[in-house]
Amino acid sequence: MNASALASASPANALEVRDLRKIYKGKGSVPDKEALKGISLDVPRGSFFGLLGPNGAGKSTLINILAGLVNKTSGTARVCGYDIQAQMRQARLSLGVVPQELNLDAFFSAREVMEFQAGLYGVPKAKRRTAEILEAMGLTDKADSYARTLSGGMRRRLLVAKAMVHQPDVLILDEPTAGVDIELRQQLWEYIRELNARGTTIILTTHYLEEAEELCDQIAIINHGEVVACEPTETLLGKLDSKTISLILDREIDAVPAELEKFNATLSHGRKLSICYKPSEVEISKILAAVAESGLGIADLSTEEPDLEDAFLQMTSSKAKG
Repeated sequence: MNASALASASPANALEVRDLRKIYKGKGSVPDKEALKGISLDVPRGSFFGLLGPNGAGKSTLINILAGLVNKTSGTARVCGYDIQAQMRQARLSLGVVPQELNLDAFFSAREVMEFQAGLYGVPKAKRRTAEILEAMGLTDKADSYARTLSGGMRRRLLVAKAMVHQPDVLILDEPTAGVDIELRQQLWEYIRELNARGTTIILTTHYLEEAEELCDQIAIINHGEVVACEPTETLLGKLDSKTISLILDREIDAVPAELEKFNATLSHGRKLSICYKPSEVEISKILAAVAESGLGIADLSTEEPDLEDAFLQMTSSKAKG
């Protein structure tokens, strides 16, 4: 029975984590380290979910617990409704994980890696999709090459292919595009988007925040073993009460006009005025009125919205300071 059949009766959430804790015991004079401090998290089925955080935040510990590689200290976690401890087999069949580490058998060809993994999950030979997945990952011409001969980017793509042999309902991608060139990265995301459109839940961790912003419909940010934000991407970005307007003036000036000093405008290259303001407190029309009052003309105007990097830095730095 494949993962889809096993998970057919599962609830609305692909992943449910409740008060999950992990403490690594210290040795000798080294104190214990609490890697996860009671994390609770829901990942809706069929979503493209971003799991972000700085190095050492606890992301990898969480993923390794879900994958059965690390034992939790307390709390619960369910994958497609299956408890990772009490219903270990069903939970693991529902999950595919692409790890950060390039852990491939150097003496297996790409095709053998796929076939061996399919065998481990009990996928009948008639239902294996080795050729299809290798083609999707751009590895058809390397199917019979040893893993040790592949470039770092190719090996990472092979890891993605390996995680999909049993058609899991939930696919966790832990830094999947590290070391992958731009063209092949786009090819990878095209295939992952297709999987998501067909119902596969995608959980992505990445340091390429522009990727997360573009791909993910919901994002959780973890810092110091705690969830500091978990919201739809648009909602998260909407909470950043900040916007920047850049004005190219019709002539050069020597200093910021008095009318614009109250907006903390900055002048560069003689003609560019930049103003960072809070839309909840200042209307853009008031800024433009102040420009007109100063007697200046505007040759060009552009605005810049806050992005996920701004949200990430705000969430993690405030937590670090707190």
